[in-house]
Amino acid sequence: MVRVLVVHDALLLRSALAQLLLSADGLEVSSMSSRGEEPDEDDLPADVCVVDGDCLDGTEDLCRAPYWHRCAARLVVLAAPERPGVLRRAFDAGVLGFVAKDAPSHRLIDAVHTVAKGERFLDETLTVALLEASRSPLTARELHVLAQAAQGCSVAEIAGVLHLSRGTVRNYLASAIRKVGARNRVDAIRIVQSAGWV
Repeated sequence: MVRVLVVHDALLLRSALAQLLLSADGLEVSSMSSRGEEPDEDDLPADVCVVDGDCLDGTEDLCRAPYWHRCAARLVVLAAPERPGVLRRAFDAGVLGFVAKDAPSHRLIDAVHTVAKGERFLDETLTVALLEASRSPLTARELHVLAQAAQGCSVAEIAGVLHLSRGTVRNYLASAIRKVGARNRVDAIRIVQSAGWV
């Protein structure tokens, strides 16, 4: 019996994924929100975790997610090819399974069984996207500055939080805007967030 934990922030979709997996032979399923409380220890699966890629947004260290160690780091990420940052971050963190969000249901079930054996599963529709998913063109510091700006922080607030001068923060913002081909700070934040880099 493969024990599966479904992590999705939308209750309806989380329930639908759980029901889909329960319909397959040999799977025992529980679920949780990435922001909510964890299931009881007795109910928490340790074999495979199915995570919606959108739950990974803003996660700087995927390995610190509450479900990472509890599932023996055997994750299956539901992803979209348009989000190369999410794919790259998950791949770099050692995620074993990748299933496209628009894949047929049997692909998810196949992925869960494959990852439960400790083998890699990559949905063919995500293969090209993952190969083309380059690392973010921004440095870690530029990403941190943009992430702070995305939270509505002013240049002075960003400087205080990151222990930088205001001029340095402005330079990082200008560099990030230029590198992603944005018109301004807001456009740069939109581009970086839609790519899944922050």
